[in-house]
Amino acid sequence: MEPGERERGAAREQRSAGCRATESPGSRYNRLCPTALLCVCGFFSNVRPSEPFLTPYLLGPDKNLTEQQVNEIYPVWTYSYLVLLFPIFLATDYLRYKPVIILQGAALIITWFMLLYAQGLLAMKFLEFFYGMVTASEVAYYSYIYSVVDFDMYQKVTGYCRCATLIGYTVGSVTGQILVSFTEVSLFHLNVISLACVAVAFIASMFLPMPQRSMFFHRVRKDCTERKTKDESEKSSSEEHKSTAPLTCGRDDAENMVPVYVPEPMDSISYTHEITNKKPFKDVCIVLASLWKIFLQCYSSWPLLCWSAWWALSTCGYFQILNYIQILWEKILSSQNSQIYNGMVEATSALLGAVAAFVVGSVKVSSIWSEVALLIFSLIIAVSVFLMDTVRNIWVCYVSYIAFKIIYMMLITIATYKIAANLSVELYALVFGVNTFVALALQTLLTLIVVESRMLNLDIFGQFLAYSVYFTAIAVLFLIFGMYNIIKKYREESQATENTFASLDSKNEVSPKTPCEQTSEVD
Repeated sequence: MEPGERERGAAREQRSAGCRATESPGSRYNRLCPTALLCVCGFFSNVRPSEPFLTPYLLGPDKNLTEQQVNEIYPVWTYSYLVLLFPIFLATDYLRYKPVIILQGAALIITWFMLLYAQGLLAMKFLEFFYGMVTASEVAYYSYIYSVVDFDMYQKVTGYCRCATLIGYTVGSVTGQILVSFTEVSLFHLNVISLACVAVAFIASMFLPMPQRSMFFHRVRKDCTERKTKDESEKSSSEEHKSTAPLTCGRDDAENMVPVYVPEPMDSISYTHEITNKKPFKDVCIVLASLWKIFLQCYSSWPLLCWSAWWALSTCGYFQILNYIQILWEKILSSQNSQIYNGMVEATSALLGAVAAFVVGSVKVSSIWSEVALLIFSLIIAVSVFLMDTVRNIWVCYVSYIAFKIIYMMLITIATYKIAANLSVELYALVFGVNTFVALALQTLLTLIVVESRMLNLDIFGQFLAYSVYFTAIAVLFLIFGMYNIIKKYREESQATENTFASLDSKNEVSPKTPCEQTSEVD
């Protein structure tokens, strides 16, 4: 373990020990209550039994849209997600999470209400805009819990919240499949059930306690001692005495303060100034400048840059596959004439993906072979997408989709760990937000080229062929990265060996002479 990692680990352990030592029954309740409420929100907001059958519903008698119109509707989600992600990211932190979680619940209700009663192409595009707002607001759900629990509980409560969303999605998919296959419930009534579930999530979000702090704008610093700067050391002794006096600030003081955030090397972040909320625009500018400095610092690391590149490129393709897979299934086997198993496939892929993510969570991946692993698995994903497109058998398509989703979930878990291993929670949120933003920008470009009528305007089979080529290009890119990394490591080892031999030779040349050698020289 490197010295820097040891120091960070010791600091985190000391912080965790302090949290455990001061824990009281009241603080335990204050931790469990928001965690439980957030898990309820995550569970019910994902129990949407109609979602695996969205395309058949839009093409069916309830909406009576054509395949071309559905192809025009789905890209709106990509565009709105991209546009809303960054402002919602900032608003989430500035408003302290809860208002954005409530906004997400309201947007879900609007989405499913429009899905039930709105008609026409334009209305469905507005529906996709609100769904883009839902997905962009997920950052609030996954960040809220860090502001209301102690540091030593971060890993545990993160697992609880992610597990709640996964179980909710699985329950929704299985319920939808059972109701469609065995009770012949109409797709309209599946959407009614989905609306009821997201309404429960919205009501639960209203009872979440309001956090008093956030990651960037409202950070409460326990150790609020203001450190001297170089400029302050040049001032007079009286001014220096005033500037170095201890500054006490608690939660009451933090209500009216916004810490300005000055980055230090990777893990540590110190707050050297405080400003009031009376100038919110100035506060936003200062925080943005700090985030930009941290952004440049984070991405100067080659391993983080490599895994972030895979994250952005593969998430772009993953979103695109998820967006259009139901159209492909519908084209291969029409839901109007046959029994379909979309819900069961989604539930199976989610569960097996979770198992794969859990398994690889305990596997150590060498940084030397990271690019090689990404190369191999990107090729497998490309083959899976190619089989979906060319074989045109619904069961082959189902199995290939499950394999695709399992591999993505497994690799995204490794990428998450590799990126977050040496980052604090603040940087974790920033880097993941930037990676997702880049993925959406790439997805927008891919959609404009492949789907839009003014460009290639490919049919669904042509689109999936393009996506298989896209994942092949990712594999080729990481082949280049892997070769570069291996050659670089080999050269470093060779240079180290040469330096070792050179140092030994130099020692032999300047080694002191023995008395016999000195006598012989005199003679």
